[in-house]
Amino acid sequence: MSAIRFFAAVALVVMLGAQASAQDWPTRPMTLVVPFAAGGGVDVSARIQAQKMGELLGRSLIVDNMGGASGMTGAAHVANSAPDGYTMLIGNSGTQAFSQALNKAPLYNAATDFTSVALATESPRILIARKDLPADNLQQFIAYVKANQSKMQFGSAGVGSGTHLPCVLLNLALGVNVTHVPYRGEGPAQQDLIGGRIDYMCSTIQTGAALAKQGAVKGIAVMAPRRVPIIADLATTGEQGLPGVEASVWNAFFLPRGAPGPIVRKLNKAMSDTLDDPAVHERLEDLGLEIVSPERRTPEYLAQFVAKEIARWTKVVQAAGIKPR
Repeated sequence: MSAIRFFAAVALVVMLGAQASAQDWPTRPMTLVVPFAAGGGVDVSARIQAQKMGELLGRSLIVDNMGGASGMTGAAHVANSAPDGYTMLIGNSGTQAFSQALNKAPLYNAATDFTSVALATESPRILIARKDLPADNLQQFIAYVKANQSKMQFGSAGVGSGTHLPCVLLNLALGVNVTHVPYRGEGPAQQDLIGGRIDYMCSTIQTGAALAKQGAVKGIAVMAPRRVPIIADLATTGEQGLPGVEASVWNAFFLPRGAPGPIVRKLNKAMSDTLDDPAVHERLEDLGLEIVSPERRTPEYLAQFVAKEIARWTKVVQAAGIKPR
């Protein structure tokens, strides 16, 4: 046998072995990396989904929290793992889009270092204001901010966070320059908003809606295409004359680059079936999460979606003059 035929035979054996392994997957427990600390919103939703996905796949899906570097530490771990389907990531707009715009040298290329599996949920931001701000809807808010921008402040959970960039997007759309006050977490920012020490913020829907219902702050608009059940009486930015100013923190599942197609398809089906489970669906919606429609759950859709999100938020960061770290 010539050397060429020998190596071709070896390559064929390896390929067939890989295909067989992928068809048998999973044969042992899997790990779902949550790139944030335990107890947060991403962690809670991940554990709800992991339990059901493990049941459907017939193997345990163990959640492993790997926080650090705004989620990049855990995401980088998955990017550098073997593409055998046993290590996966629940990434979000922060790890897969914001990180690419806010860092001079991100720990990975979010568009090329992962295999997209499926988009799962979205969590819209909600624009809330101090309760004594003289504005009861978005148009009144816009008029007030334009007239008083030089003396106003908006808060967030930190530079580049999921409560910062949505307000940057809003301010750019309004053409205003309002001072940003970054806090070490969303809770402290909300407390200062309740106390009237800052004027507004783009909060997570879960806590922001609760505060608005309590009357601790004013709910101005939901930054989403559709109203959300947990505060259904609050109109969206689009309904109030500001279309296109929408911002949601989304969650999606990823494998390392090069994961076999059969594994991706199995995992995609398990994830989609999990989202369609009535009990899981209800628990996720109770967290203020929106389940994405079936046509948006394909690997192909997610790959294109991530690329568009990176481009979108890079433009926002650049337009706002935020310097990459």
